[in-house]
Amino acid sequence: MNLSTDHYELKVLARRVRAENGLTSARVLQTDLRRIYFKHGIEIDYWPYPFKSLRGAFMCDAIGTTVMLAQNLPNDPMVFTMAHELKHYLTDRHLKLSYCDQSDITKAIEIGAEVFASELLFPDHLFVDYMSRMNVRRHQCSQQTLVELKLQTRTSLSYAGLAIKAERLNYAPPRSLTKLKGWRNLERLYSKKR
Repeated sequence: MNLSTDHYELKVLARRVRAENGLTSARVLQTDLRRIYFKHGIEIDYWPYPFKSLRGAFMCDAIGTTVMLAQNLPNDPMVFTMAHELKHYLTDRHLKLSYCDQSDITKAIEIGAEVFASELLFPDHLFVDYMSRMNVRRHQCSQQTLVELKLQTRTSLSYAGLAIKAERLNYAPPRSLTKLKGWRNLERLYSKKR
């Protein structure tokens, strides 16, 4: 078993981090992650440079540990990237350097970081609990369901992350939600109707 890439173990680790840091809801904030970073001695360096697909980088050497974050990321991608980089700190320090961009997403270690971040921000068991409360059965989750869920929970897990989770947990058929666009427009429309 390789903790860096074993999805089950990474989810267990994410739940342990949540428990150790008093994270009990689906709403995890930048301040929560900065507190966890501080506890572990991880420095944050926000850089203002516009890279097309680079969101974050993790560096660990004899001097210490630094996570570089793209300064202009919107809140949800920023929180996700911070959670993603935390996984690198917890399991991949031996690598010394890891950068996270969209082109690197297929590497097993990067996929593991995505799994860890998703579970840290919105654990599967909470997702299932919310689906039950909303009376959503397997294969019945719609785009509107996820908009309502995000508005209810105020989760920082993106719509793309929620769609992946809904499909993976069989609340939606494969590729029925992950291929969709226009989440924020639907959110605005849905918010007006509430």
